[in-house]
Amino acid sequence: MAGLLIAFEGLDQSGKQTQAGMLRDRLRQDGHKSRLVSFPDYATSIGEEIARALAGEREYGADVMQLLYIANRYERKADLQRWLDGGLILVSDRYTASSIAYGEAFGLDAPWLIDMQKFLPPAALTIFLDINPETAVQRKATGRDRYERDLAMQKRVRESYKRLAAGQGWVVLDGERPKDVIAADVFTAVTSRLSLP
Repeated sequence: MAGLLIAFEGLDQSGKQTQAGMLRDRLRQDGHKSRLVSFPDYATSIGEEIARALAGEREYGADVMQLLYIANRYERKADLQRWLDGGLILVSDRYTASSIAYGEAFGLDAPWLIDMQKFLPPAALTIFLDINPETAVQRKATGRDRYERDLAMQKRVRESYKRLAAGQGWVVLDGERPKDVIAADVFTAVTSRLSLP
């Protein structure tokens, strides 16, 4: 069986990393080969540059930032494809839709952002964990990066995510609830949408 890529999307602090890890563990318990991936991947050269920009050490325009994020995913394209070809279920904390939602929030052209990523392995399923921007601030009061500090921008990102979710048939879950409740809904959605054996 060929592998599948399941992407978690949402605002910062929406629980993507937690839910991605819980799903990976549950899939493994059920006998599936599964691996967690995360973007941006700060372990790469481009990932290091993204980290500097988010920390305010570099000043890039919105278009350059999204090009960096997209290039960071392309840095991992060969690995992603190899894992998928090997039958793994990849669970990704952020994927291609992040660039569209955040790019749109900065006034970039969504079709351009979509087109640039068309050679990346597609997500078989995208799960949007929806939270209020104010919740994100409450969950992480200190050490926020420049995007996390911009509440108005976070609101625009959320609206973009909602449009994408409605137009592309994503699973939309209320991320304000307890993590175990969300995890149960995630697993139900994954097994029903992807008809896993």
